[in-house]
Amino acid sequence: MKFYLTILAAFSALTVWVSAEVSVLRVSSTLQSYNISQPWEKQAPYNRRGLGVVIGKNQILTTAEMVANATFIELQTADGEKSIPATVIAVDYEANLALLAAKDPEDIKFIESMKPVELATPSKLGETVQVFQIEDNGMPLLTNGIIRGTDVVSTFVDGHFFLNYEIKAAMQSAPNSFTIPVLKDNKLAGLLTSYSSKDQLLDATATEIISAFIKDAADGKYVGFPDLGVSIVRTSDENFRGWLKLTDAQGGVFINRVQRNSSAEKAGIKVGDVILKVADSAINRRGYYTSKNYGELYWSHLIRGTHVTGDEIQITLLRDGIELVKQVKLERPIEGIIPSHTYGKAPRYMIKGGFVFQELTESYLKLFGDDWKSRAPMTLLDALNHPEDYEKGKKRLVILSRTIPTKATIGYERIRATIVTKVNGQEIPDIPALIKAFKTPGENGIHTIELDNDIEKIYLDAETASKVEAEFLQQGLPALSRDKE
Repeated sequence: MKFYLTILAAFSALTVWVSAEVSVLRVSSTLQSYNISQPWEKQAPYNRRGLGVVIGKNQILTTAEMVANATFIELQTADGEKSIPATVIAVDYEANLALLAAKDPEDIKFIESMKPVELATPSKLGETVQVFQIEDNGMPLLTNGIIRGTDVVSTFVDGHFFLNYEIKAAMQSAPNSFTIPVLKDNKLAGLLTSYSSKDQLLDATATEIISAFIKDAADGKYVGFPDLGVSIVRTSDENFRGWLKLTDAQGGVFINRVQRNSSAEKAGIKVGDVILKVADSAINRRGYYTSKNYGELYWSHLIRGTHVTGDEIQITLLRDGIELVKQVKLERPIEGIIPSHTYGKAPRYMIKGGFVFQELTESYLKLFGDDWKSRAPMTLLDALNHPEDYEKGKKRLVILSRTIPTKATIGYERIRATIVTKVNGQEIPDIPALIKAFKTPGENGIHTIELDNDIEKIYLDAETASKVEAEFLQQGLPALSRDKE
Protein backbone atom coordinates (compact mmCIF):
# COMPACT_ATOMS: atom_id res chain seq x y z
CA MET A 1 0.00 0.00 0.00
CA LYS A 2 1.24 3.49 -0.88
CA PHE A 3 0.29 6.80 0.68
CA TYR A 4 1.67 10.32 1.02
CA LEU A 5 2.46 12.22 4.17
CA THR A 6 -0.06 14.89 5.09
CA ILE A 7 1.38 18.36 4.34
CA LEU A 8 0.14 21.93 4.27
CA ALA A 9 -0.28 22.97 0.63
CA ALA A 10 -0.47 26.67 1.49
CA PHE A 11 3.23 26.77 2.40
CA SER A 12 6.04 27.21 -0.08
CA ALA A 13 7.87 24.08 -1.34
CA LEU A 14 10.73 24.57 1.12
CA THR A 15 8.43 25.24 4.07
CA VAL A 16 6.27 22.29 3.04
CA TRP A 17 9.26 19.97 3.45
CA VAL A 18 10.28 21.44 6.79
CA SER A 19 6.67 21.15 7.97
CA ALA A 20 6.40 17.50 6.98
CA GLU A 21 6.10 14.94 9.75
CA VAL A 22 9.49 13.40 8.99
CA SER A 23 12.63 15.48 8.37
CA VAL A 24 14.52 13.72 5.58
CA LEU A 25 17.12 15.12 3.16
CA ARG A 26 18.57 13.81 -0.04
CA VAL A 27 22.24 12.84 0.21
CA SER A 28 24.49 12.97 -2.85
CA SER A 29 28.06 11.69 -2.54
CA THR A 30 31.01 11.69 -4.89
CA LEU A 31 33.15 8.67 -4.02
CA GLN A 32 36.64 7.83 -5.22
CA SER A 33 38.56 4.87 -3.85
CA TYR A 34 42.20 3.97 -4.30
CA ASN A 35 43.23 1.42 -6.90
CA ILE A 36 44.30 -1.55 -4.78
CA SER A 37 46.50 -3.06 -7.50
CA GLN A 38 48.14 0.32 -8.20
CA PRO A 39 47.96 2.07 -4.81
CA TRP A 40 49.62 5.27 -6.07
CA GLU A 41 46.49 6.19 -8.04
CA LYS A 42 42.76 6.50 -7.51
CA GLN A 43 39.97 4.91 -9.49
CA ALA A 44 37.44 6.95 -11.45
CA PRO A 45 35.00 8.85 -9.22
CA TYR A 46 31.34 7.86 -9.11
CA ASN A 47 28.16 9.14 -7.50
CA ARG A 48 25.84 7.58 -4.98
CA ARG A 49 22.43 8.99 -4.01
CA GLY A 50 20.40 8.18 -0.96
CA LEU A 51 18.53 9.77 1.93
CA GLY A 52 19.53 10.99 5.36
CA VAL A 53 17.40 11.47 8.46
CA VAL A 54 17.72 14.52 10.72
CA ILE A 55 18.11 12.99 14.19
CA GLY A 56 19.50 15.95 16.16
CA LYS A 57 20.83 19.49 15.90
CA ASN A 58 22.90 19.52 12.73
CA GLN A 59 23.02 15.73 12.74
CA ILE A 60 21.92 13.72 9.70
CA LEU A 61 22.03 9.93 9.88
CA THR A 62 22.83 7.82 6.83
CA THR A 63 24.82 4.68 6.05
CA ALA A 64 28.62 4.42 5.94
CA GLU A 65 28.34 3.24 2.33
CA MET A 66 27.20 6.76 1.44
CA VAL A 67 30.43 8.32 2.72
CA ALA A 68 33.12 5.66 2.25
CA ASN A 69 36.05 7.33 0.42
CA ALA A 70 33.91 10.39 -0.27
CA THR A 71 35.52 13.44 -1.84
CA PHE A 72 32.34 15.53 -1.67
CA ILE A 73 29.01 15.16 0.14
CA GLU A 74 25.98 17.31 -0.48
CA LEU A 75 22.59 17.47 1.21
CA GLN A 76 19.48 18.63 -0.63
CA THR A 77 15.93 19.39 0.32
CA ALA A 78 13.32 17.03 -1.10
CA ASP A 79 12.43 19.46 -3.89
CA GLY A 80 16.10 19.96 -4.78
CA GLU A 81 15.90 23.75 -4.39
CA LYS A 82 18.41 24.04 -1.54
CA SER A 83 21.85 22.37 -1.56
CA ILE A 84 24.06 22.09 1.52
CA PRO A 85 27.71 20.93 1.54
CA ALA A 86 28.18 18.40 4.34
CA THR A 87 30.94 16.76 6.31
CA VAL A 88 31.22 13.48 8.21
CA ILE A 89 31.26 13.85 12.01
CA ALA A 90 31.13 10.14 12.89
CA VAL A 91 31.33 6.94 10.88
CA ASP A 92 31.34 3.23 11.66
CA TYR A 93 32.11 1.19 8.57
CA GLU A 94 31.61 -2.09 10.43
CA ALA A 95 28.07 -1.19 11.54
CA ASN A 96 27.42 0.70 8.27
CA LEU A 97 26.33 3.96 9.89
CA ALA A 98 27.42 7.59 9.53
CA LEU A 99 26.50 11.01 10.89
CA LEU A 100 26.70 14.07 8.67
CA ALA A 101 26.61 17.78 9.48
CA ALA A 102 26.33 21.02 7.55
CA LYS A 103 29.46 23.21 7.53
CA ASP A 104 28.26 26.73 6.72
CA PRO A 105 26.66 28.69 9.64
CA GLU A 106 23.56 29.56 7.60
CA ASP A 107 23.15 25.95 6.53
CA ILE A 108 23.55 24.83 10.13
CA LYS A 109 20.69 27.14 11.11
CA PHE A 110 18.54 25.63 8.38
CA ILE A 111 19.23 22.06 9.54
CA GLU A 112 18.60 23.02 13.15
CA SER A 113 15.21 24.46 12.16
CA MET A 114 14.11 20.97 11.12
CA LYS A 115 12.39 18.81 13.71
CA PRO A 116 14.59 15.82 14.57
CA VAL A 117 13.14 12.39 13.96
CA GLU A 118 12.78 10.32 17.12
CA LEU A 119 13.94 6.73 17.35
CA ALA A 120 11.24 4.11 17.45
CA THR A 121 11.06 1.43 20.09
CA PRO A 122 12.71 -1.83 18.99
CA SER A 123 10.40 -3.58 16.57
CA LYS A 124 8.91 -7.04 16.96
CA LEU A 125 8.22 -9.76 14.46
CA GLY A 126 5.00 -9.17 12.56
CA GLU A 127 4.93 -5.40 13.12
CA THR A 128 4.14 -3.05 10.25
CA VAL A 129 6.72 -0.44 9.21
CA GLN A 130 6.94 2.08 6.38
CA VAL A 131 9.74 2.32 3.84
CA PHE A 132 10.38 6.01 3.06
CA GLN A 133 11.35 7.19 -0.44
CA ILE A 134 11.22 10.49 -2.30
CA GLU A 135 9.80 10.76 -5.81
CA ASP A 136 11.19 12.97 -8.58
CA ASN A 137 8.73 15.74 -7.74
CA GLY A 138 9.91 15.85 -4.12
CA MET A 139 6.89 14.13 -2.64
CA PRO A 140 7.58 11.53 0.06
CA LEU A 141 6.43 8.03 -0.80
CA LEU A 142 5.70 5.46 1.89
CA THR A 143 5.44 1.72 1.30
CA ASN A 144 4.11 -0.58 4.00
CA GLY A 145 6.23 -3.55 5.01
CA ILE A 146 6.07 -6.38 7.54
CA ILE A 147 9.00 -7.40 9.73
CA ARG A 148 9.34 -11.08 8.91
CA GLY A 149 12.52 -11.88 10.77
CA THR A 150 15.78 -10.72 12.26
CA ASP A 151 19.34 -11.88 11.83
CA VAL A 152 22.87 -10.86 12.74
CA VAL A 153 24.45 -10.16 9.36
CA SER A 154 27.37 -8.43 7.67
CA THR A 155 26.09 -5.57 5.51
CA PHE A 156 29.17 -3.61 4.43
CA VAL A 157 32.50 -4.77 5.85
CA ASP A 158 32.89 -8.55 5.66
CA GLY A 159 33.23 -10.33 8.96
CA HIS A 160 31.47 -7.71 11.10
CA PHE A 161 27.94 -8.73 12.05
CA PHE A 162 25.10 -6.60 13.41
CA LEU A 163 21.37 -7.02 13.99
CA ASN A 164 19.20 -6.40 10.94
CA TYR A 165 15.47 -6.58 10.30
CA GLU A 166 14.20 -8.61 7.34
CA ILE A 167 11.20 -6.77 5.93
CA LYS A 168 8.70 -7.90 3.30
CA ALA A 169 7.82 -4.87 1.16
CA ALA A 170 7.09 -4.19 -2.52
CA MET A 171 9.25 -1.10 -2.88
CA GLN A 172 8.71 1.26 -5.79
CA SER A 173 11.46 2.43 -8.10
CA ALA A 174 12.49 5.90 -6.99
CA PRO A 175 15.62 8.08 -7.15
CA ASN A 176 17.92 8.52 -4.16
CA SER A 177 17.07 5.04 -2.87
CA PHE A 178 20.53 3.61 -2.22
CA THR A 179 20.00 4.40 1.45
CA ILE A 180 16.50 5.05 2.75
CA PRO A 181 14.90 5.14 6.22
CA VAL A 182 12.38 2.69 7.60
CA LEU A 183 9.75 4.26 9.85
CA LYS A 184 7.33 3.12 12.51
CA ASP A 185 4.70 5.65 13.56
CA ASN A 186 6.81 8.38 11.91
CA LYS A 187 9.78 7.42 14.07
CA LEU A 188 13.03 5.95 12.78
CA ALA A 189 13.06 2.16 13.02
CA GLY A 190 15.97 1.35 10.69
CA LEU A 191 18.04 2.15 7.59
CA LEU A 192 17.90 0.05 4.44
CA THR A 193 21.09 -1.89 3.69
CA SER A 194 19.92 -4.14 0.82
CA TYR A 195 16.83 -4.94 -1.24
CA SER A 196 15.82 -7.86 -3.45
CA SER A 197 13.15 -6.80 -5.94
CA LYS A 198 12.69 -10.43 -6.96
CA ASP A 199 11.84 -11.60 -3.44
CA GLN A 200 10.50 -8.20 -2.30
CA LEU A 201 12.66 -8.44 0.80
CA LEU A 202 14.81 -5.73 2.30
CA ASP A 203 17.32 -5.70 5.15
CA ALA A 204 17.47 -2.73 7.51
CA THR A 205 19.86 -1.94 10.35
CA ALA A 206 17.93 -2.51 13.58
CA THR A 207 16.89 0.27 15.95
CA GLU A 208 19.15 -0.96 18.77
CA ILE A 209 22.27 -0.64 16.62
CA ILE A 210 21.32 2.85 15.43
CA SER A 211 20.56 3.93 19.00
CA ALA A 212 23.94 2.70 20.29
CA PHE A 213 25.75 4.47 17.43
CA ILE A 214 23.99 7.79 18.09
CA LYS A 215 24.64 7.63 21.86
CA ASP A 216 28.32 6.85 21.29
CA ALA A 217 28.70 9.81 18.91
CA ALA A 218 26.84 12.27 21.15
CA ASP A 219 29.98 13.64 22.84
CA GLY A 220 31.81 14.15 19.55
CA LYS A 221 34.30 11.37 20.32
CA TYR A 222 33.02 8.25 18.63
CA VAL A 223 34.55 5.04 20.03
CA GLY A 224 32.75 2.21 18.26
CA PHE A 225 31.18 -1.13 19.10
CA PRO A 226 33.02 -3.57 21.38
CA ASP A 227 34.30 -6.99 20.44
CA LEU A 228 35.21 -10.05 22.47
CA GLY A 229 38.10 -10.93 20.15
CA VAL A 230 37.58 -14.66 19.58
CA SER A 231 36.84 -16.98 16.68
CA ILE A 232 34.56 -19.94 17.34
CA VAL A 233 33.31 -23.18 15.83
CA ARG A 234 30.09 -25.05 16.55
CA THR A 235 29.94 -28.05 18.85
CA SER A 236 27.31 -30.04 16.95
CA ASP A 237 29.50 -33.09 16.31
CA GLU A 238 28.95 -35.70 19.04
CA ASN A 239 32.54 -36.96 18.98
CA PHE A 240 33.82 -33.41 19.31
CA ARG A 241 31.44 -32.81 22.21
CA GLY A 242 32.63 -35.93 23.93
CA TRP A 243 36.25 -34.82 23.61
CA LEU A 244 35.28 -31.44 25.10
CA LYS A 245 33.43 -33.18 27.99
CA LEU A 246 30.17 -31.44 27.17
CA THR A 247 26.99 -32.99 28.56
CA ASP A 248 23.82 -33.42 26.50
CA ALA A 249 22.22 -30.56 28.42
CA GLN A 250 25.01 -28.13 27.57
CA GLY A 251 25.27 -26.15 24.37
CA GLY A 252 28.31 -24.01 23.78
CA VAL A 253 30.72 -22.86 21.07
CA PHE A 254 34.40 -23.81 20.94
CA ILE A 255 37.03 -21.04 20.89
CA ASN A 256 39.67 -21.80 18.27
CA ARG A 257 41.40 -18.42 18.30
CA VAL A 258 41.88 -15.55 20.75
CA GLN A 259 43.13 -12.28 19.32
CA ARG A 260 46.11 -10.66 21.01
CA ASN A 261 45.34 -7.75 23.36
CA SER A 262 41.61 -8.46 22.99
CA SER A 263 38.92 -8.30 25.66
CA ALA A 264 38.98 -12.10 25.85
CA GLU A 265 42.76 -12.41 26.22
CA LYS A 266 42.86 -9.77 28.97
CA ALA A 267 40.13 -11.65 30.84
CA GLY A 268 42.05 -14.94 30.70
CA ILE A 269 39.91 -16.68 28.08
CA LYS A 270 41.92 -19.25 26.16
CA VAL A 271 41.88 -21.28 22.97
CA GLY A 272 40.07 -24.54 23.78
CA ASP A 273 37.51 -22.94 26.10
CA VAL A 274 33.82 -23.42 25.35
CA ILE A 275 31.46 -20.45 25.77
CA LEU A 276 28.33 -21.72 27.55
CA LYS A 277 26.70 -18.43 28.54
CA VAL A 278 27.04 -14.71 27.90
CA ALA A 279 25.54 -12.96 30.93
CA ASP A 280 22.36 -15.00 31.59
CA SER A 281 21.85 -16.16 28.00
CA ALA A 282 22.71 -19.77 27.25
CA ILE A 283 24.44 -20.41 23.91
CA ASN A 284 23.37 -23.51 21.98
CA ARG A 285 25.53 -25.85 19.94
CA ARG A 286 25.10 -23.75 16.79
CA GLY A 287 26.04 -20.48 18.49
CA TYR A 288 22.53 -19.09 18.97
CA TYR A 289 20.62 -17.88 22.02
CA THR A 290 16.93 -17.07 22.61
CA SER A 291 16.12 -13.36 22.46
CA LYS A 292 12.98 -12.10 24.18
CA ASN A 293 11.97 -9.96 21.19
CA TYR A 294 13.35 -11.86 18.21
CA GLY A 295 13.63 -15.55 19.00
CA GLU A 296 16.90 -17.20 18.00
CA LEU A 297 19.81 -14.80 17.39
CA TYR A 298 23.50 -15.39 16.86
CA TRP A 299 25.49 -15.04 20.08
CA SER A 300 27.66 -12.13 18.87
CA HIS A 301 24.66 -9.79 19.28
CA LEU A 302 25.09 -10.19 23.03
CA ILE A 303 28.48 -8.52 22.66
CA ARG A 304 28.05 -6.00 19.85
CA GLY A 305 24.33 -5.28 20.12
CA THR A 306 23.31 -5.31 23.75
CA HIS A 307 26.47 -3.88 25.31
CA VAL A 308 28.77 -0.92 24.68
CA THR A 309 32.50 -0.43 24.93
CA GLY A 310 33.52 -0.27 28.58
CA ASP A 311 30.75 -2.56 29.87
CA GLU A 312 31.66 -5.54 32.04
CA ILE A 313 29.91 -8.84 31.47
CA GLN A 314 30.09 -12.37 32.82
CA ILE A 315 30.96 -15.19 30.45
CA THR A 316 30.50 -18.78 31.58
CA LEU A 317 33.06 -21.18 30.10
CA LEU A 318 33.81 -24.88 30.11
CA ARG A 319 37.53 -25.65 30.42
CA ASP A 320 38.68 -29.25 30.68
CA GLY A 321 35.19 -30.29 31.73
CA ILE A 322 34.96 -27.72 34.52
CA GLU A 323 32.67 -24.67 34.42
CA LEU A 324 34.18 -21.30 35.32
CA VAL A 325 33.06 -17.70 35.08
CA LYS A 326 35.15 -14.86 33.67
CA GLN A 327 34.45 -11.18 34.23
CA VAL A 328 35.18 -9.47 30.91
CA LYS A 329 35.58 -5.76 30.24
CA LEU A 330 34.48 -5.17 26.65
CA GLU A 331 36.85 -3.10 24.53
CA ARG A 332 37.23 -2.11 20.93
CA PRO A 333 39.05 -4.72 18.87
CA ILE A 334 42.72 -4.05 18.13
CA GLU A 335 43.27 -3.78 14.39
CA GLY A 336 45.27 -6.79 13.29
CA ILE A 337 48.15 -7.08 10.85
CA ILE A 338 45.65 -7.59 8.00
CA PRO A 339 42.92 -4.88 8.12
CA SER A 340 39.42 -5.97 7.13
CA HIS A 341 38.94 -2.66 5.31
CA THR A 342 40.80 0.53 4.41
CA TYR A 343 37.93 2.98 3.95
CA GLY A 344 39.01 6.54 4.60
CA LYS A 345 42.70 5.61 4.44
CA ALA A 346 45.33 5.91 1.75
CA PRO A 347 47.17 2.61 1.14
CA ARG A 348 50.85 2.68 2.05
CA TYR A 349 53.21 1.40 -0.62
CA MET A 350 56.72 1.60 -2.07
CA ILE A 351 58.08 1.05 -5.59
CA LYS A 352 61.73 0.00 -5.72
CA GLY A 353 63.26 -0.62 -9.13
CA GLY A 354 59.98 -2.11 -10.39
CA PHE A 355 59.08 -4.16 -7.32
CA VAL A 356 55.77 -2.96 -5.87
CA PHE A 357 55.44 -3.37 -2.11
CA GLN A 358 52.29 -2.74 -0.11
CA GLU A 359 50.57 -3.83 3.08
CA LEU A 360 48.28 -6.84 2.86
CA THR A 361 44.56 -6.16 3.31
CA GLU A 362 41.39 -8.11 2.65
CA SER A 363 40.74 -5.64 -0.18
CA TYR A 364 43.92 -6.86 -1.87
CA LEU A 365 42.91 -10.51 -1.46
CA LYS A 366 39.58 -9.77 -3.12
CA LEU A 367 41.45 -8.86 -6.31
CA PHE A 368 41.66 -12.61 -6.90
CA GLY A 369 37.94 -12.73 -7.72
CA ASP A 370 34.64 -13.75 -6.16
CA ASP A 371 36.15 -17.04 -5.00
CA TRP A 372 39.25 -15.34 -3.61
CA LYS A 373 39.09 -17.46 -0.46
CA SER A 374 40.21 -20.40 -2.54
CA ARG A 375 42.09 -18.67 -5.40
CA ALA A 376 44.33 -16.25 -3.49
CA PRO A 377 47.89 -17.48 -2.69
CA MET A 378 47.85 -20.05 0.09
CA THR A 379 50.46 -18.21 2.19
CA LEU A 380 48.40 -15.02 2.22
CA LEU A 381 45.20 -16.93 3.06
CA ASP A 382 47.04 -18.71 5.86
CA ALA A 383 48.14 -15.33 7.23
CA LEU A 384 44.52 -14.13 7.10
CA ASN A 385 43.17 -17.21 8.87
CA HIS A 386 46.05 -17.66 11.33
CA PRO A 387 47.51 -14.18 11.93
CA GLU A 388 48.95 -15.28 15.27
CA ASP A 389 51.58 -17.21 13.31
CA TYR A 390 52.74 -14.06 11.50
CA GLU A 391 52.13 -11.11 13.83
CA LYS A 392 55.20 -11.35 16.10
CA GLY A 393 57.05 -8.06 15.77
CA LYS A 394 54.74 -6.81 13.02
CA LYS A 395 52.26 -3.98 12.78
CA ARG A 396 51.23 -4.88 9.22
CA LEU A 397 52.11 -7.65 6.81
CA VAL A 398 54.19 -6.24 3.94
CA ILE A 399 54.01 -8.07 0.63
CA LEU A 400 55.73 -7.82 -2.72
CA SER A 401 52.43 -7.47 -4.57
CA ARG A 402 53.68 -7.38 -8.16
CA THR A 403 56.79 -6.98 -10.28
CA ILE A 404 56.98 -4.47 -13.13
CA PRO A 405 59.42 -5.73 -15.81
CA THR A 406 62.41 -3.32 -15.80
CA LYS A 407 66.20 -3.47 -16.17
CA ALA A 408 66.41 -3.88 -12.40
CA THR A 409 63.94 -6.78 -12.10
CA ILE A 410 65.16 -9.04 -14.92
CA GLY A 411 64.57 -12.67 -13.95
CA TYR A 412 62.08 -11.79 -11.23
CA GLU A 413 59.12 -10.78 -13.42
CA ARG A 414 56.83 -13.55 -12.19
CA ILE A 415 57.22 -12.83 -8.49
CA ARG A 416 54.08 -11.41 -6.90
CA ALA A 417 51.80 -11.75 -3.87
CA THR A 418 54.46 -12.94 -1.46
CA ILE A 419 55.31 -11.86 2.08
CA VAL A 420 58.44 -9.78 2.72
CA THR A 421 60.29 -10.71 5.90
CA LYS A 422 63.56 -8.71 5.73
CA VAL A 423 65.29 -6.09 3.60
CA ASN A 424 69.05 -5.66 3.92
CA GLY A 425 68.94 -7.74 7.08
CA GLN A 426 66.30 -5.58 8.76
CA GLU A 427 62.93 -6.95 9.94
CA ILE A 428 59.97 -5.38 8.12
CA PRO A 429 56.98 -4.66 10.42
CA ASP A 430 55.31 -2.17 8.04
CA ILE A 431 55.88 0.06 4.99
CA PRO A 432 57.65 2.89 6.87
CA ALA A 433 60.21 0.34 8.07
CA LEU A 434 60.59 -0.96 4.51
CA ILE A 435 61.30 2.54 3.20
CA LYS A 436 63.91 3.04 5.90
CA ALA A 437 65.57 -0.34 5.19
CA PHE A 438 66.01 0.48 1.50
CA LYS A 439 67.95 3.65 2.33
CA THR A 440 71.07 1.61 3.10
CA PRO A 441 71.97 -1.01 0.46
CA GLY A 442 74.20 -3.92 1.36
CA GLU A 443 77.62 -4.91 0.10
CA ASN A 444 78.52 -3.73 -3.44
CA GLY A 445 75.37 -1.59 -3.57
CA ILE A 446 73.02 -4.58 -3.66
CA HIS A 447 69.69 -4.69 -1.83
CA THR A 448 68.78 -8.09 -0.40
CA ILE A 449 65.05 -8.83 -0.10
CA GLU A 450 64.02 -11.88 1.91
CA LEU A 451 60.68 -13.47 1.10
CA ASP A 452 58.43 -16.05 2.70
CA ASN A 453 58.40 -18.39 -0.31
CA ASP A 454 60.51 -20.92 -2.19
CA ILE A 455 62.81 -18.25 -3.66
CA GLU A 456 63.63 -16.92 -0.18
CA LYS A 457 65.95 -14.14 -1.37
CA ILE A 458 66.09 -11.77 -4.33
CA TYR A 459 68.71 -9.18 -5.13
CA LEU A 460 68.33 -5.67 -6.49
CA ASP A 461 71.12 -3.43 -7.78
CA ALA A 462 70.62 -0.07 -6.04
CA GLU A 463 72.09 2.05 -8.87
CA THR A 464 70.01 0.37 -11.58
CA ALA A 465 66.90 0.64 -9.38
CA SER A 466 67.45 4.39 -8.90
CA LYS A 467 67.66 4.93 -12.67
CA VAL A 468 64.43 2.99 -13.21
CA GLU A 469 62.68 5.01 -10.49
CA ALA A 470 63.77 8.28 -12.11
CA GLU A 471 62.20 7.08 -15.37
CA PHE A 472 58.96 6.23 -13.54
CA LEU A 473 58.76 9.76 -12.16
CA GLN A 474 59.46 11.28 -15.58
CA GLN A 475 56.64 9.15 -17.02
CA GLY A 476 54.15 10.62 -14.56
CA LEU A 477 54.24 8.39 -11.47
CA PRO A 478 53.09 10.76 -8.67
CA ALA A 479 55.37 9.31 -5.97
CA LEU A 480 57.59 6.32 -5.35
CA SER A 481 56.16 5.70 -1.88
CA ARG A 482 53.53 6.65 0.66
CA ASP A 483 54.31 6.10 4.33
CA LYS A 484 51.17 7.61 5.89
CA GLU A 485 47.62 6.28 5.73
